[in-house]
Amino acid sequence: MFRYREDRLPVLIIVFLFLLDVTVFFAIQNRWFIVAWFSFSVFPKMAISAWNHHHQHLSTFRNKYLNRALEFVYTLHTGMTTNVWILHHNLGHHVNYLDQTKDESRWKRKDGSKMGMIEYTLVTALTGYTRALQVARKHPRYQSGLFKMGVITLGFLGVLAYYNWFNTVFVFVLPMLGGYLTTCWHTYFHHAGLDTDDHFHASYNITHKWYNILTGNLGYHTAHHMKQGLHWSKLPEFHKEIEAQIPEHLYRLPSVPLRWLPSR
Repeated sequence: MFRYREDRLPVLIIVFLFLLDVTVFFAIQNRWFIVAWFSFSVFPKMAISAWNHHHQHLSTFRNKYLNRALEFVYTLHTGMTTNVWILHHNLGHHVNYLDQTKDESRWKRKDGSKMGMIEYTLVTALTGYTRALQVARKHPRYQSGLFKMGVITLGFLGVLAYYNWFNTVFVFVLPMLGGYLTTCWHTYFHHAGLDTDDHFHASYNITHKWYNILTGNLGYHTAHHMKQGLHWSKLPEFHKEIEAQIPEHLYRLPSVPLRWLPSR
């Protein structure tokens, strides 16, 4: 069922968290409890963006219907529906990230200056779906899944909102927005300011233990860009093969609070 056994535990945790959300949504009517649940769960949910990213580089299951079901769960955590990652990120950013005039996740302004973190995050968030649709013109095979799963997700949220709008906003919509913004910010953290045509000089890397546990080795970012179809569990091994070619200044710590945890 799984392509790689390493995916079993992350998927189990993420699906369990989704089922907790559903349980809280239907079982709890106290608004203070709902707000508390949102405050408690929103930050762990932000890490799910990385796993959605991995899945759309290399699908988790051998069965396409299981993959669509998992993508539905990912969408309700991250705001990124089926094929958006493939279009915007795989076929967009990965192809163009060395060229800031084309990169779908470009960190340069039109005048060539570097965007600030907040500016970049908002611009990328606001243009994310439109840029994905632009890429889809060249890759129409991904349009159907994008539209179908988008309609299913909006329909699902609409039904939930009709049943209980407050719970819908705090259990699903706001975490989706947080996950989406986290997704946009992450690319800035990995690339902003690195203006180069050399793959070994184009990404920041994070070897911090807990960051890579929570994100599925997303910190080995040069390795990921060199082999974007490589399963996340294989990235540390490939990183060792190329680490001598990565300059020392391209290693950095994760943001707080992860940088406060033991790095090894």
